[in-house]
Amino acid sequence: MGKDLAERFPVARDTFQAIDQALGFGLSRLMFEGPEEELTATHNAQPAILAHSAAVFAVIAPRADGAAAAGHSLGEYSAYVTAGALTATDAATLVRRRGELMHQAGSERPGTMAAVLGLATAAVEAACREASVGGAVAVAANLNAPDQTVISGDPEAVARASAACKARGAKRVIPLKVSGAFHSSLMGPAANQLRVALERAPFRDPRFPVIANATAEPVRDANRARRLLADQLTTPVHWVACMQRAAELAGSDACFLEIGPGNVLAGLLKRTVPGANVVSLGSADEVTRFLEAA
Repeated sequence: MGKDLAERFPVARDTFQAIDQALGFGLSRLMFEGPEEELTATHNAQPAILAHSAAVFAVIAPRADGAAAAGHSLGEYSAYVTAGALTATDAATLVRRRGELMHQAGSERPGTMAAVLGLATAAVEAACREASVGGAVAVAANLNAPDQTVISGDPEAVARASAACKARGAKRVIPLKVSGAFHSSLMGPAANQLRVALERAPFRDPRFPVIANATAEPVRDANRARRLLADQLTTPVHWVACMQRAAELAGSDACFLEIGPGNVLAGLLKRTVPGANVVSLGSADEVTRFLEAA
């Protein structure tokens, strides 16, 4: 994960090393060599994904003029890095703490998540309301695409909501391997403690707007960024609305850049904003082709 970037681009290697130093351990070695089960633990996976995104951005920054940025869940921190509101090291420190707090909240009140495919968001939300009985919680947590929604909450409520979604015609309901009910009220204790860390973090006003997961509206000042990043843990990721807002801000002929591992967000964008021009930049080869074409 990211090893090819470090080998080909000195500025990417410097980014990984700076984040290692800020965190006080060899995150990059864990990214490059594993073991996978340690890397995928949420307190490691979150800073690793951010480090990968920050390394890509460090390489392309001279060729990438931003009109707006957005990031899915922890990716919102990377978006603030691209907008100059956070340094990569400060963002990595925050998401490391975020991962620890989310894992702790999940240990204290175990929760789960499931992806619902092929069913409109409104129908998923109705199923969640029906399933939230007896104090158990099920909510639509990630509104990823018009026909893809992730539900989150107590295991028994998520199971009831999953069955209700299938009964309403969902093509598939896929349980997710997660350590908690992210983006639900079960993350309340984590959000309260994260708010303290965010208040202490050295934010600056972003150079261009960052579209918040919690509101799908552009954020232009540091204090609002802090508040919404804390709120994000207990509120849905309004990704469909975020992408629609980004398209409005950037213009119909804009080029969207997905930075970091994988190309999931590119696929979601194309399903939300038909005809969108999007380039995924995760590997050294992808970054090299982008630089040569820019």
